[in-house]
Amino acid sequence: MNRPYRVLVLNQISQHGLKRLPAELYEVGKELAEPDAIMVRSADMHAMRIAPSVRAIARAGAGTNNIPVPALSARGVPVFNAPGANANAVKELVIAGMLMAARNIPSALRFVGALQSSDPELEKRVEDGKKNYAGFELAGHTLGVIGLGKIGCLVADAAIRLGMHVVGYDPEITVDAAWSLPAQVRKAHSVAELLKASDFVTLHVPLVAATRNLLDAARFEQMRQDAVLLNFSREGVVDAEAARQALASSRLRYYVNDFPAGELLAHERVIALPHLGASTREAEDNCAVMVAEQLRDYLEHGNVRNAVNFPDTVATRESGFRLAIANANVPNMLGQISTTMARADLNIHNMLNKSRGEMAYTIVDVDSAVPPEALASLAAINGVLSVRYLPARG
Repeated sequence: MNRPYRVLVLNQISQHGLKRLPAELYEVGKELAEPDAIMVRSADMHAMRIAPSVRAIARAGAGTNNIPVPALSARGVPVFNAPGANANAVKELVIAGMLMAARNIPSALRFVGALQSSDPELEKRVEDGKKNYAGFELAGHTLGVIGLGKIGCLVADAAIRLGMHVVGYDPEITVDAAWSLPAQVRKAHSVAELLKASDFVTLHVPLVAATRNLLDAARFEQMRQDAVLLNFSREGVVDAEAARQALASSRLRYYVNDFPAGELLAHERVIALPHLGASTREAEDNCAVMVAEQLRDYLEHGNVRNAVNFPDTVATRESGFRLAIANANVPNMLGQISTTMARADLNIHNMLNKSRGEMAYTIVDVDSAVPPEALASLAAINGVLSVRYLPARG
């Protein structure tokens, strides 16, 4: 009988997700040798020794900056995430951030916190002081949304329901996101156009080379005077020194973010939260369930859904013998794979090949058991990164 799949857990993962890995097929724990997969939330894996036995990483969240994705890609190991599973939690926090800035809530709370309950002039102090914290309503103001994925679309929809005007910018918007986007959202043709039109700007982009310091000194100069910037994306998307200067010149009214760090932390018009974007019970459950199901489908059937470094590749099993092959996306790989299998007298029942950038992935159902010699021949093909043999269990 085949041994259970071993899944190493690096952080506290919701039991709602772990229950999707049945005990008769999976051994799950925080101290497992030679795991088949790793489930992780925020633990930094860059300095970690990742065992050769590991065939997949599952990140119970959206960002994968804590995972050495390029090194794993070179080993033919997919890195799964949970895009959109925490979207509602982040959306609600963005709306809360806009309200905190518009109504000067942090400053008002500090004022009230400094009052003395025994002060006989308490009521008068409250009445005299409240005028310093008068704000404005969101309705009628314009929100600019940079990045129109699942979160950006939900934020746009919520803002419209609050009576705001919304302008959006995303040069790489997906078809699904375009369908989800409310019709009232006006399209901006550049970041500069969006900044000039917006009273509030919210960022929902990944941190990659093209988005690092996306909001720099030049971009802050393009913003409306007294604008509010919200960053619930990644810290590095905003140039911290440029933000400090924009606050000093009142170009920025508030900088609301989820990343308390550096000299901005003590600034009175910086509202910094302790990375609360996905910190709700619902979001943690949703993320864990999503990646657990993706991980199980990959380990048992080789199917790939929502991997940041592999193409989505899903094939219904048509035989009890399946091969899953990750390889460099170069010419004649399919030909070499097919030829190698033919030499081993393996009849291909069905084959599905997908590619994504430099990575290609092939699922092959064959009509008979695959001998070890054939697996070794496939693995020896120049450019093949990993070969997995997945005979049906049970």
